[in-house]
Amino acid sequence: MAKLAARVPRELLVEVARDVLASVRAEITDEKGVSVIPIVPSDLEDVIAREVERILSHTLHPVINATGVVLHTNLGRAPLSPAILDELRQTVTRYSNLEYDVETGARGKRDIHTAELLRRLTGAEDAVVVNNCAAAILVVLSALANNGEVIVSRGELIEIGDGFRIPEIMAQSGAILREVGTTNRTRIEDYERAINEKTKLLLRVHPSNFQMSGFTEKPSIAELVDLSHRANLPLAEDLGSGCLVDLSAYGIQEPTVRQSVEGGISVVTFSGDKLLGGPQAGIIAGKQEFVQRVRRHPLFRALRVDKLTIAALEVTLAAYQRGALDEIPALAMIRRSSKEMEMRSRNFVRELMPSLSMTEADMEIADGESLAGGGSTPAQCLPTKIIRIRSGRYSASQLEQRLRRGSNSTPLIARVKDDWVVVDLRTVFAEQESALAEALTAALR
Repeated sequence: MAKLAARVPRELLVEVARDVLASVRAEITDEKGVSVIPIVPSDLEDVIAREVERILSHTLHPVINATGVVLHTNLGRAPLSPAILDELRQTVTRYSNLEYDVETGARGKRDIHTAELLRRLTGAEDAVVVNNCAAAILVVLSALANNGEVIVSRGELIEIGDGFRIPEIMAQSGAILREVGTTNRTRIEDYERAINEKTKLLLRVHPSNFQMSGFTEKPSIAELVDLSHRANLPLAEDLGSGCLVDLSAYGIQEPTVRQSVEGGISVVTFSGDKLLGGPQAGIIAGKQEFVQRVRRHPLFRALRVDKLTIAALEVTLAAYQRGALDEIPALAMIRRSSKEMEMRSRNFVRELMPSLSMTEADMEIADGESLAGGGSTPAQCLPTKIIRIRSGRYSASQLEQRLRRGSNSTPLIARVKDDWVVVDLRTVFAEQESALAEALTAALR
């Protein structure tokens, strides 16, 4: 304990020691019944030391995503380009011109670092950034529709993750929800009939995290834009996924931001860390008149992003501008063909199998499906090749747990299906394959 006290604050050590002793006392006096608990001072010291190390260790750490879900919300959504790390090292660890105009020597605006790239990539007149897409919707509604009615289809009153729902966000903004149509069918006439002197905004919400099929109908962008012009009302659209390029060739049928902007929508909101492949951010792009109204709203400052996000987003957008899509990890993963995945999977299994005996593991390569994930492209899958693993010692659920909790290696997050552990290399970085092999070897033994 004295040795440990020499390198950590004594107050922390005393606090942890008291907590550990209190836990032992509680176990001794447990009302469930009498139990024999050997109390050895050296054992208690080990418990205290381990708890101190746990408190001082980082809880956010890398994992190997072998699920095949590219934008895995629980695993941080879009992984960032390594080029962002170089930019952060150069710009963020020193002073920067975040809000300083070097040419004039006067105060500048942090929006300029991403605004031009966003304008060029989306076709919008102007663009600003806040901390996530829910914040983008909130500030747009607050700035454009406070104390007024917002018309939205009942079929678009979605929940956007972790319990956040469009009606609740609208209530927080001070706007009044005016539902039109039915869950499955809404026509342009429904919007027209709902417009009155209290109406301030028409809202269209893209269902990026669910899919409705069968007897359905909704107005086209052209119909809504025409109505917004006739009624002299702004039209906002929440696109969510933030798709900047056409990914239909790779099996992703998702509208692009440019399509909405060029279609005449006044303001479009979308995420930075979904199909865009950048950092967490909410982007607001569209006609300058409305974007500037959003920027002048007091809530905008409360929701604005910091220099780390701006630097990361600028690097990501610059890769789009150069056409270097493979520099964006999420897009590189999505664009890999099933044939590429088969070759990579066979090479991995070929190198791994000699280190395992036939009794330890059974492995096979099979057809499978990867997912874009992250609240994007529901029910749209990417054909892939998966590695199916069955242990001679453990059930599939036990093996999955051993891989996830491996103490001597990076946690490996895999899937279980039909009593097999499934590994999809689409979401595993090439430099992680040795760690993946190590984790599998250790868990199977």
